[in-house]
Amino acid sequence: MFRYTAERIFQSLLVLLVLSFAVYGLIGLMPGDPIDLMIRGDPNLSQADAKRLKAIHGLDRPLVERYGAWLFNAVQGDFGYSRNHSQPALDVISDRIINTGLLLGLSLVLSLAIAIPVGTYAALHPYSKTDYAVNLACFAGISVPPFWLALLFIILFAVVLGWLPAGGMATVGDGGFLDRVEHLVLPVVTLTIASVGDFTRFMRASMLQTLRQDFIRTARAKGLSMTRVVTGHALRNALLPLVTIIALSFGRLFSGALITETMFAWQGMGKMIYDAILGNDYNLALIGLMFATALTLIGNFLADLGYVWLDPRVSLSDRERTV
Repeated sequence: MFRYTAERIFQSLLVLLVLSFAVYGLIGLMPGDPIDLMIRGDPNLSQADAKRLKAIHGLDRPLVERYGAWLFNAVQGDFGYSRNHSQPALDVISDRIINTGLLLGLSLVLSLAIAIPVGTYAALHPYSKTDYAVNLACFAGISVPPFWLALLFIILFAVVLGWLPAGGMATVGDGGFLDRVEHLVLPVVTLTIASVGDFTRFMRASMLQTLRQDFIRTARAKGLSMTRVVTGHALRNALLPLVTIIALSFGRLFSGALITETMFAWQGMGKMIYDAILGNDYNLALIGLMFATALTLIGNFLADLGYVWLDPRVSLSDRERTV
């Protein structure tokens, strides 16, 4: 267990190191820099002032040298200041992590709560009208872009019907629990619809394959009811492939949150990264993208633990030999 965890942590740190260099380089190659934007906003600043400010902030040095200085400070816990917020980048990101975690967590739980029973039911009734209807709904959910779905919900439920707020996190002057829930409904439903189709189809396919296995036929031959066979034998085995899909979907959910948070003005990580890139806020964009990568890596590690819990034949010692 210790050896496996240590190897995974080392691999994750290596991935984060490579990604940080790639992202830092791509952001550094973007046209303009914070000093150029500052000059455009203040006509009293001269080119001499710009040159002096770039020297102070190290923007006149080569890209690799700047990255080395940033990495040295980051290892010590200093990720720099946010240009847009005029405060340390870590202070900005701390509140946004909670908001995004709430949005992603609720949508993921809701997606699985729908996908597992619906996918199982469709697998138990293959090629029936219900199965065709489930597949049609899944393909529709997968095909609809999240931004279009968000616009549709805003127009329908906020503008036409007036049932729910169009965006934001709370009503000015209110901010109570029920008010926060109302603001959560549309972004959570949008993210859920964007992901539940994939989960349902994978659950259906996995359950169909599991129901054809010999141990299922043996259980049925012993006289067990179909409900007992599914809940006691088939479901746990059918969940194994879904665990991998869930782990791999963390990054996709985060990218979907970027669009959803921007559409609904939800103050989370996705919108923060979007605003940081548009505003050439290097430090904030970099730490935000690294967090998204770390979230995916953590999801993969949790998937390995989930395999061990669901399948007694799998152990972390087996994983160590495959790492």
